[in-house]
Amino acid sequence: MTTRQHKVHTQLGRAAVQIFAANDRMNQTLIEHLDATAWTAKPPGKARTIAAIFTHMHNVRGKWVRLTAPHLKVPPQLNRAHCTPQQARAGLAQSAARCAEMLAEALGDGGGRIEKFRRDGWAQPWPVGVEMLCYMLSHEAHHRGQVCMLAHQLGFPLPIEVASGLWNWERLWRDCGSPAGPGYDS
Repeated sequence: MTTRQHKVHTQLGRAAVQIFAANDRMNQTLIEHLDATAWTAKPPGKARTIAAIFTHMHNVRGKWVRLTAPHLKVPPQLNRAHCTPQQARAGLAQSAARCAEMLAEALGDGGGRIEKFRRDGWAQPWPVGVEMLCYMLSHEAHHRGQVCMLAHQLGFPLPIEVASGLWNWERLWRDCGSPAGPGYDS
């Protein structure tokens, strides 16, 4: 790898870690501001509860780490039937840290230790690349949308400043320890 390619690859790894941290901050913000009654409220039909959605997100992160970077410690799974908001926040923080390590190795200067992203046992592995990060973010954004919609449908809408705050990337970046904002710390 040329020096320039190495520098770009290392910058991508650092940016991926910061982006995933901002992504997790969005999840944490939602849980912090959800009405406690909404957490286990039964949605109509066969939809998952909000608790089940967040535990699914955590457990899937663990699967990504287990399959893609088995040398990293996988956080314990959460039980969707008994998980509290506090347990979900702690679990998500742990799984976000492992995902950040995995992304740093895969997209940064991991020395080729991670070569493929394995999102599931049934799916074809992908060569590591920015697509890996995009898939991970898309999965979580989909479920955050479900949570916001369910909270509203169940009669517990999030305050507008919380919902719109999910789009304030400058603030999210600062909350995650990168004061200059997106594009400046990577």
